[in-house]
Amino acid sequence: MADSSPHITDANDSGQRWAQLRGRWGAAELGDRHIWKSVREQLRKHPPGEGQAWDLTAADWLDHVGAQLLWEHWRQQRPQHLRMTDMQRQMMERVASLTIACPPEKPVNWWGWLIQLGMVLLGFVAHARAMVEMVGQLLIDVLRLLRNPARGPWRDFSGNLYAVGTTALPITALVGFLIGVVLAYLMSLQLRQFGADAFIVNILGISLVRELGPLLGAILVAGRSGSAITAQIGVMRVNEELDAMQVMGIPHGFRLVMPRALALAAAMPLVAIWTTMCALVGGMLAADAAMGVSPAYFVQAMPGAVDIANLFLALAKSVTFGVAIALIACHFGLQVEPNTQSLGRGTTSSVVISITAVIVLDAIFAIAFRNVGF
Repeated sequence: MADSSPHITDANDSGQRWAQLRGRWGAAELGDRHIWKSVREQLRKHPPGEGQAWDLTAADWLDHVGAQLLWEHWRQQRPQHLRMTDMQRQMMERVASLTIACPPEKPVNWWGWLIQLGMVLLGFVAHARAMVEMVGQLLIDVLRLLRNPARGPWRDFSGNLYAVGTTALPITALVGFLIGVVLAYLMSLQLRQFGADAFIVNILGISLVRELGPLLGAILVAGRSGSAITAQIGVMRVNEELDAMQVMGIPHGFRLVMPRALALAAAMPLVAIWTTMCALVGGMLAADAAMGVSPAYFVQAMPGAVDIANLFLALAKSVTFGVAIALIACHFGLQVEPNTQSLGRGTTSSVVISITAVIVLDAIFAIAFRNVGF
């Protein structure tokens, strides 16, 4: 190692170990990667502590970079035994005054992380248990309705059917039409390369009728109507209307959950068919503009390209999606606490969980019925 390179030598004075700085401790020397690595290794051999004294007077040069390196190595505390010149003392004091004290490193609290994980799992189990109870109560309420249809909440059913079904038709039509246009244009770019223009009917038909139509409709209804259901029931909790219903002996499941679940179960297949038709119209027009596939040929080839079993599967999925959205929305609405912050949090959770549940259920249907309709 050259004499001008920064290094540390050991000395012993009256039983005291001294670490003497030699060479030039400046930015030019410490900027070299190999020298920096060597200096760091030497500093590790001289850890700060009461048994280690430091002598800076033998260093040829010490600037702010070297002073900062030593100050950080000393853990931002001046050693008890330290020799240095007046200029070095001024530099070290300046570095100490401009250095922001770092908070001590806290050990990783694995026990706290384990407790948080346990709380999350317990919350998930509580929500799952409440959902199972709600499904069981829904079955009991449906049997009660079948025994005495005249006493059923038909006005609530019709109101929710209009709210989640009829009012959702414009937005689902717009989204479905645009999705059909986008898919047709993207597929035309690929099919045209292989001269397979006629197969766009098969691709659009299977993808829209079997998957995208019900899925798009369910996602839009979950974001639009599911949040509205949670907000409605949550406001009833804030206004103490749910407590009043309980005092009067009116069951929440029969008057709140069941009408909404039945309304969504009835509306979702119709919304899915409507969304699929609008998407097919958009795809048909885009295919005519991009590939020259006439609407007449599109309509004529559709029955042969898409088996009727795909339509029945789409309707079955839509019913399942509707019931799941209604149960999740009602569950989070009933879990709302009597404050506005909990209402907003419950509405957000309802939308997120509903969309996730729809995608998971669609994946289960795709795996379970992969051989149906082909």
